[in-house]
Amino acid sequence: MPTTDTPADAAQKTTSPMVINCVAYRTDGTRLKDIDVDGISDVLEEPDTFVWVGLHEPDETLLLKLQEEFDLHDLAVEDAQQAHQRTKVETYGDSLFIVVQTAQLVEGHIAFGETHIFLGKRYLITIRHGASLSYTPARHLCEKTPELLAHGPSYGLYGVLDFIVDNLLPIVRDFREELQELEQDIFSDTFNRSTVRRLYDMQRELLTLRLAVAPMQDVISQLVRLHPELIPDELRAYFRDVYDHVFRVNESIGAMREMLTAAINVNLSLVTFGQNEVMKKLAGWAAMLAAPTLITSWYGMNFTHMPELDKPWAYPAIICMVAVLVAGIYTALKRARWL
Repeated sequence: MPTTDTPADAAQKTTSPMVINCVAYRTDGTRLKDIDVDGISDVLEEPDTFVWVGLHEPDETLLLKLQEEFDLHDLAVEDAQQAHQRTKVETYGDSLFIVVQTAQLVEGHIAFGETHIFLGKRYLITIRHGASLSYTPARHLCEKTPELLAHGPSYGLYGVLDFIVDNLLPIVRDFREELQELEQDIFSDTFNRSTVRRLYDMQRELLTLRLAVAPMQDVISQLVRLHPELIPDELRAYFRDVYDHVFRVNESIGAMREMLTAAINVNLSLVTFGQNEVMKKLAGWAAMLAAPTLITSWYGMNFTHMPELDKPWAYPAIICMVAVLVAGIYTALKRARWL
């Protein structure tokens, strides 16, 4: 009697949109063929082969299928189902489970994602969650150097990590260019709330980026020093190069955050200085008006006997005295650069 496939079985036998790539390679570094998920076990039965699988936000069914094909550890698969893991590298038998943070610049703001990586002697699995570029360019670059890909999946791991780190530098560079564009507003005498708000947002996003990048140094440092059964000595120099790139990105983020802090302080200082200049001018004009106001107010009082009321030269003398007094105050304030 013929059997009928369940919907889950039918889904496994077709190409899923969650499977970006599933490629078999020979141990000499040459590409063998594209395969589907169901054909992985058949390829692994052949000697001198390994498999590189690239996934994007897979569901539980697909992950369980990969667990069956590659004999992945239950805890690692459980972590891979959730896209909220810390950056880390964990050892499960003769395989590694690696989590790294990814970032993309989307409409002027940084969007973050995660990549989960399974590394074994005969397989490499990359699982992308959230904001992340496809690793197809990294795969193609590795395929152009089959003599290095002959070292196995660990060279593919290097290609993926190098691709992730290299995509972080343009983010810092774009922020630096935006800061240069904001310099005209920063050195403006008038206070612009939107400028300060954008500087604060940039500083906050770079802080989040640094929290994502800094732990990656520890992960790559472990790959440089440990796990000789998976990472041959011939490739450790390449992972050291990735470590240097991560270190440079981390230093660039720190320098950029310091520049943003300085920009905010300069902007606020210039605004405060401008306000002080305005207050000094207002105080200077108020002082010049206070002198004649005080003198003339005496003559507004209702007394019978006022000084010099019976003198014909009294009013011209008072006017001249007020003019000389105001001129003296003006000269003093001008010399003091209050006006």
